[in-house]
Amino acid sequence: MDIVRNPDGTLVVPVQEERHRATDDSAETSGGDADKPATQPGETPTTRLLHPGEGGYDEALAEWDLQQNPEREPVVSTAGGRREAMAIVHAVGSSSDHSAAAAVKSLQDPAAAGEALRHVLVGGVPSVEDFAAEVAEAEGGDPLAAHQMTKVIGEVLAELDR
Repeated sequence: MDIVRNPDGTLVVPVQEERHRATDDSAETSGGDADKPATQPGETPTTRLLHPGEGGYDEALAEWDLQQNPEREPVVSTAGGRREAMAIVHAVGSSSDHSAAAAVKSLQDPAAAGEALRHVLVGGVPSVEDFAAEVAEAEGGDPLAAHQMTKVIGEVLAELDR
């Protein structure tokens, strides 16, 4: 099952079913047959909804981005791409309507900006926090919280992949 990104930035991720090992004690105390599984299929959820800022969200977003183009080469961040990436996330993050579409159209090198943003995501939460501080220093204003920055990055990447 693939990861699904919702318009609000949440991600629906598959949950791997835990493997339960049947023991002689569990079969005796449960009163059930040793041939039956300890839990019935379908009792545990098969997906989980992750919100920006929630544990595992950054990793899931990076995985979702990779799903969009599995043949993509490993991400490489260039100085020019990073500058454009900082400008676009600042524009989207500080905008009242959060329109990534208009901001993406203004990019001179959308591919380089996308690669820079993917590079940030691959580094996880510490990388996102450092990037938010770097954006605030370069563009002005206060740094976005990591979960807000991750959401903005996801919006921009989704727009770039259209």
